[in-house]
Amino acid sequence: MRKDLLSASDLEPSDVEAIYSLADHLRAVPLSRALEGRAVALLFERPSTRTRVSFEVGVSQLGGHPVYLDYTTTQLSRGESVEDTARTLERYVSAIVARVSRHDTLERMAAAARIPVINALSDLEHPCQALSDYYTVREKLGRLRGVVLAFIGDSTNVFNSLALLGAILGVEVRIASPRGYGPSRALISRVRDLGGDVLVYEDPEEAVRGADVVYTDVFISMGQESEREARLRAFLPRYRVTEELMSRTGKRSIFMHCLPAHRGEEVEDAVMDSESSVVFDQAGNRLHVQKAILVRLAEEGHLRRRPIGLGRPAAPPRGPRR
Repeated sequence: MRKDLLSASDLEPSDVEAIYSLADHLRAVPLSRALEGRAVALLFERPSTRTRVSFEVGVSQLGGHPVYLDYTTTQLSRGESVEDTARTLERYVSAIVARVSRHDTLERMAAAARIPVINALSDLEHPCQALSDYYTVREKLGRLRGVVLAFIGDSTNVFNSLALLGAILGVEVRIASPRGYGPSRALISRVRDLGGDVLVYEDPEEAVRGADVVYTDVFISMGQESEREARLRAFLPRYRVTEELMSRTGKRSIFMHCLPAHRGEEVEDAVMDSESSVVFDQAGNRLHVQKAILVRLAEEGHLRRRPIGLGRPAAPPRGPRR
């Protein structure tokens, strides 16, 4: 496994297999000393519930020490560069988990730091979410290769990671969006380079036909609040996931949502609270999979016990010889 996890495309199939095997073990045996003696910085520019709590609890359950850093209370808010922050943190901690507004912030941090940087969300991707989601699909359906996942909504950071990781795992990924809200050509090209594809539809009913998984996300993501009225006009009511839309799959499909959900907008209560909904199992699996990512990085030798730059103390000077 590479030092940094910035994109779902950073992973090889063998990495995913190892992470899922570790996650299975950590579900059965939650407490370990795998990160004993190590601190992990949680550097959050964007608000969070699930990502923050699952990483904080996960690091603690592995015997490590989570250090939560809000951007607004660090020197980043007063103009310190990302590079200087990264080079400082590597003197204190063994890894940086960063949740940021711009993906290039992660890239700059990873280039400057000699310790792992893990993407806990950026404007382009959310690889930890996608890893946990496919782990949940594997748990519920017993397989991944050949699974059909239909995403209803626009090409969010979550969708981007689902599409990239789906190509690696042999999942057929579809998306239904209003015109102008679909995936970029750059993303589709990246997915094809990985051996997969993205099937793009305007009609949600066509997209879900034969799907094993129906997935949606909020229509107004963080930073898009000024577009709220225009987005709701574009997406509603056609792209709301309803019981009727779920029935169009033609099989007993599962419903997924990365949360938080805006009930009544992208999904109706009857679907969120149905037997087909696995959204809270998704949320729970974030803990196991993210712990597995950290353990895998430790096993690969990327998470050092002794912070970089802090070698053994120099021996005290000897007195004059007599």
